[in-house]
Amino acid sequence: MPVTIEVSEKQLYALRAVALVEGLSVEAWFQKIVDREVGSEPHRGPYKTGCGILAKYGPAPSAEEIDENRRDNVALGAEKQLNESPP
Repeated sequence: MPVTIEVSEKQLYALRAVALVEGLSVEAWFQKIVDREVGSEPHRGPYKTGCGILAKYGPAPSAEEIDENRRDNVALGAEKQLNESPP
């Protein structure tokens, strides 16, 4: 399916230079970009995400645990502030 885009002359010269460095025509360079980004076939595998990246640290805390930690930290911060304030 042909696709047309509008670029300025300056952009066209820059695109030609980038493609030339790789030994490609502008059309072939764009095809390389399309293939790299979306591939030639529909995506069927899992996407790479950050999901599970922290799994090695164990299960995530519950909402209740997070709330309790926040309360504790606020209380500690207030106590520290009171102890450090000048008389």
